[in-house]
Amino acid sequence: MMNVEIVKFPETHIAVLEHFGSPLLEYKTVDKLVKWRQENNLLDNEKYRSYGIHYTNPFITPIEHHHIDFAISIDQPIAKNSYGIINKKIPLLRCAKCRDIGSRNNNKAIIYLLEEWLPYSGEKIGNFPPIFHYVNVGINISPKQMITDVYLPLK
Repeated sequence: MMNVEIVKFPETHIAVLEHFGSPLLEYKTVDKLVKWRQENNLLDNEKYRSYGIHYTNPFITPIEHHHIDFAISIDQPIAKNSYGIINKKIPLLRCAKCRDIGSRNNNKAIIYLLEEWLPYSGEKIGNFPPIFHYVNVGINISPKQMITDVYLPLK
């Protein structure tokens, strides 16, 4: 059993690179976002948090409909750029939060929240996609050390 808490996710301005298509090509989108992040000196992982906004489930969605926004929290709007990174906002949300430790390719927290916790919680899913906060990022983080906080928006 995983620990679930009900939290308020704060309104957060984000710089987003949208990914449409094969989950196998997500790394290319992430690489572009990382390069942009480095060029703009947004390296502090506490101040500029890394997120994934998961509009679809890659295991059941046809490739041509798969959509995820890879994002970095920002404190001011970003300018038009050659990378295609745009401004978006995560609204203030009431969420169920659950932590996953391990490979980001096999997130157990979102499965637990949707399949085990939600049906017995008395809660209903809200109108915003699940948010994955990639707590620790970087090339020196091994898959078994990866920490991802999953926020499931609720009504």
